[in-house]
Amino acid sequence: MTTPVAADTAIPSPPPGATRAVVAAVLVTMVAWASAFVAIRGVRYSFSPGALALGRLAVGSLALTAAVLARRAWVRPSGREWALVCVCGVAWFAVYNVALNAAEQRLDAGTAAMLISVGPILIALLAGALLGEGFPRWLLVGTGVAFTGAVLIAAASTRSSSADLVGVLLCLLAAATWAIGIMAQKPALRRLPALQVTQLACTVGALACLPFAGQLVHDTHRASGAGIAGVIYLGLVPTAVAFGTWAYALSRMDAGRLGVTTYLVSPLTIVVAWPVLGEAPAALALVGGLLALAGVALTRRR
Repeated sequence: MTTPVAADTAIPSPPPGATRAVVAAVLVTMVAWASAFVAIRGVRYSFSPGALALGRLAVGSLALTAAVLARRAWVRPSGREWALVCVCGVAWFAVYNVALNAAEQRLDAGTAAMLISVGPILIALLAGALLGEGFPRWLLVGTGVAFTGAVLIAAASTRSSSADLVGVLLCLLAAATWAIGIMAQKPALRRLPALQVTQLACTVGALACLPFAGQLVHDTHRASGAGIAGVIYLGLVPTAVAFGTWAYALSRMDAGRLGVTTYLVSPLTIVVAWPVLGEAPAALALVGGLLALAGVALTRRR
């Protein structure tokens, strides 16, 4: 049985074993999310943005529901917690996915990943203002360094192709809804299990995408086996597994600090997209990736 935690109670420092588990959860999340950018780009000709979002979330919801039922650890949410989960589900799972899918119809995976990287900046600022996490000096310094790296990678990625303004705006919309979703998710994790919050939010997101059901049926009939496999992969790994490990880590560390670690996603995306999609990174992109990694390291300083 889960013990309620007061809203103003600080999360204690975890023991070494728990710290290793959190680090492992963060790494799994980052690698899986990086692969998602590549997979979305890979199935763009088979599925429209809304259909892809619904298919991905439906698969993820089924997998997460099975996991929750297997654990038999359901905690009844309060009215406020239901509201938080719904905001997270609609903003982060539904709107974010549709916007990102539409953006990757117009932009390459690396550029999209770098534009999404403004999300951690918003998360850190909102967490400091709304969740009482404050603005530690090294968090701000590391965020600035990592964001500089993100800008360099974005500049390198757009040199070889014309920048699409609509695609850029869609990525910024996705980044904003991601930050909003985290602000709703973090308070819900104070009492509810991470797996349950992820399952509920994913299900809410799938329900919000139901207007695309007809398009999903149409696209599935026309899609190749590889395209359908891509949707299933997106639902199982970057959604069910990675959103679950993210929630686990978020329940054990500050939203601002965890958000900045997602700068690892962009360099990983470029590394994966290089052999899979033939999107070779420029030297400037590699420099930006190193800066992003350095920024993440700086945020961990006390």
